[in-house]
Amino acid sequence: MINYKKLIQKAQNALKFSYSPYSNFKVGACVLTKSNNTYVGANIENASFGATICAERVAIDNAITSGDKDIVCIAIVSKSGDYTFPCGICRQVMAEFSSDMKVVVAKNQEDYKIYKLEELLPHSFLQKDIK
Repeated sequence: MINYKKLIQKAQNALKFSYSPYSNFKVGACVLTKSNNTYVGANIENASFGATICAERVAIDNAITSGDKDIVCIAIVSKSGDYTFPCGICRQVMAEFSSDMKVVVAKNQEDYKIYKLEELLPHSFLQKDIK
């Protein structure tokens, strides 16, 4: 059973590492893998906005570069006080590693929603589509 509150707490802790001087929109994420490891990320902005990377992709990249590719769940929080959903690019990156991943968007540890990635990105473009 997934401890969603623990993932949300780790995502909240990652907020302090956000580098967001342009938007001041701090986002934290925590990935859970099949091996029960967690990896966190925070958004990192850049003056060249296209070089900005979202917290979700930082967390996923941390898992992948640790050799842990079987992602089960990701929790996402922000300083906005509202549910923060992943952008389209993040959804596509998520689909690369798990089309049945659970996506948790949280206001806090008590107020959160859980979606299947397929609900947020129906008809995604996957490896099978390239072959």
